[in-house]
Amino acid sequence: MLPARYRQHEITANKSALLARLHDGSLAAQEFILSDWNIQSRGHQCHLCEQAFEDGAGYHTVLAHENHEYLRRDICHACWEQQGEGAAERKGFISHWQGTYEAPPEAPPDAIQKATAESLLRKLLETGDARWREASYILAVMLERKRILKVKEQLREESGRVFVYEQPKSGDLFTIPDPDLKMEELEQVQIEVAALLEHGLPVEGEAWPPLPVEPELESTEASETEEAETAA
Repeated sequence: MLPARYRQHEITANKSALLARLHDGSLAAQEFILSDWNIQSRGHQCHLCEQAFEDGAGYHTVLAHENHEYLRRDICHACWEQQGEGAAERKGFISHWQGTYEAPPEAPPDAIQKATAESLLRKLLETGDARWREASYILAVMLERKRILKVKEQLREESGRVFVYEQPKSGDLFTIPDPDLKMEELEQVQIEVAALLEHGLPVEGEAWPPLPVEPELESTEASETEEAETAA
């Protein structure tokens, strides 16, 4: 159980916004499939001709389900005109959309990476740990409400519903299962998200979240000792 002091944190994803997305008939997740929980970065070259994308060039993204996992393919406009016809009829096809390639900016040297909801979500997904599935879902909803992520697809599986989010600037895709949170579970997950945003992921062998640091009394005690010695 997290310390009660984290209940004071305000999480942008409030209950009313979450409840509007929950309990709409989705199946309760009986089993959590880690392959459904990942990040897929936008390609920097065409999947078919392997020609590098130029900054500002249009491209097509195809999302498919193959070998029990979601796969994306980014295809240049020329290849799409030649081979894109009939893509929707091919086995495993899920969705198709168009985008504009933006060349990634060069990172400044020794850049300080401030913890944000998006960077935290990426870290949680990279762990592949089912422990963070509820926190990841809350973060994704927060980012959707802030228009940082956009829902591209809502998929139905035997294990439940899966949301496919896109980060428009980077083109990255996030596949996040709906954990089917109940009303009574929301507050605890919000508290956990607040602790993650403040302290980051747990470090093996260390208490998490860190216990509050008690104020040091050394200076006060030393002063009282000196006064006692002077009086003597």
